[in-house]
Amino acid sequence: MSITAKELAKKLNLSAAAVSMALSGKHGVSNETRKAVIAAAEEFGYDFSRPSAKRKIGGTICFILYKRQGAIVGDTPFFSQLTEGIENGCKAGGYKLRIAYLYKSESLDTQLRDIIYPYCDGIILLGTEMLRDDLSIFEKINIPLVLLDVYFDNIKYDCILINNMQGAFIATDYLITRTQSQPGYLHSSYHIENFVGRADGFYKAVRHHGMSTSKSIVHRLTPSVDGAFADMLRLLESGEDMARSYFADNDFIAIGAIKAFKSFGKRIPEDVAIIGFDNIPMSSYTDPPLSTINVPKQYMGETAIKKIIELITNHNQVNVKIEIGTSLIKRKST
Repeated sequence: MSITAKELAKKLNLSAAAVSMALSGKHGVSNETRKAVIAAAEEFGYDFSRPSAKRKIGGTICFILYKRQGAIVGDTPFFSQLTEGIENGCKAGGYKLRIAYLYKSESLDTQLRDIIYPYCDGIILLGTEMLRDDLSIFEKINIPLVLLDVYFDNIKYDCILINNMQGAFIATDYLITRTQSQPGYLHSSYHIENFVGRADGFYKAVRHHGMSTSKSIVHRLTPSVDGAFADMLRLLESGEDMARSYFADNDFIAIGAIKAFKSFGKRIPEDVAIIGFDNIPMSSYTDPPLSTINVPKQYMGETAIKKIIELITNHNQVNVKIEIGTSLIKRKST
C-alpha cells in the first residue's frame, strides 16, 4: 500500500501543508525541502497519479521589466516583439500573463510584493538594465525565475540572452571587409551588460583582421536617437578625429549618428559607413536604410516562456545559459 501525504509529512517532520505544496509544485517551500519531499515520496511509494499530486497546469506568469535608467527598457519595438513571444507561449501553455515594471528608484520590496500578490507561479525577469547586485531582491523569494536578456556569473537562475559577441563580430567583420579600413566604435555611454559582450565581439573582429585595437576610434554616445544625434554633433563640431566606418551598440545610436553626420555634410556610406544592432523596424526606412544585426526577439520570448513552464512543473533542473544566435542584415549604410 502506498504512503499518504499525511504519513509522509510525519516521517519528514514537516507540516501537511508543506508536503502538499512540495508535491503539487506550488511555491511556499524551499527548493531543498521540495527535493527532500519528492525524494522521500518516491522512496516510500507515494502514488503520484492521485489528483493532489498532479502537476499544476495553468496559473499566472509575471513578466517583470526592470528599469534602472529607463534608456533601454520601455515601449520600443524590441520589447514589444519580445512580449509578443511571451504572450504566445503563455496562451499555448494555458497560463495567464501579468506584465509589470520594477523601478530601481523606488522601494523594490514593496513593488515586488505588489507585483507577485496575490499569486505568481513563475517570473520572467527582463534584466537588460540590471547589475548583478540588483538580483538580491529576487533571491529572497521562492518563485521559479528565468532571467531574460542578461547573464551574470555565479547566479542560480536560467538565463536567456542574445549572443552579443557573435553579433558584434559578424557586424564588424563585414564592416572591415566592405571598407578595408580600421573601424570605429559608437559605444553606449550607459553601462548595459549586453553592450559589454558587443564590445568584446567588436575588438575580437578587429584583432581577427590583424589590426591594433588601440587604433580604433571610440565615441561614447547616449543610447537613443536624439541623444546620440546631439552627442555626435558636438563631437563633429569640436573637430574630433573620425573613423571611416563605425559599429554601433544599437540601432538607436547608429540612426542618431547618421543624422548627425548627414547634417554635417557627410555622405553615408561613401564618407562614413555605419552598422547597428537589433534590426528595429525604423532601421529599414532611415535614409539610407541601416545595415544591422537581426535578433529573433519573438523567439527569445517563446524560449523564455517554455523554460519557465519547465521550472514550474519540474523543479529538479540544472541551471542553463541559452544564447540566441543573430544574423546580418545588409542595407545601404555600409
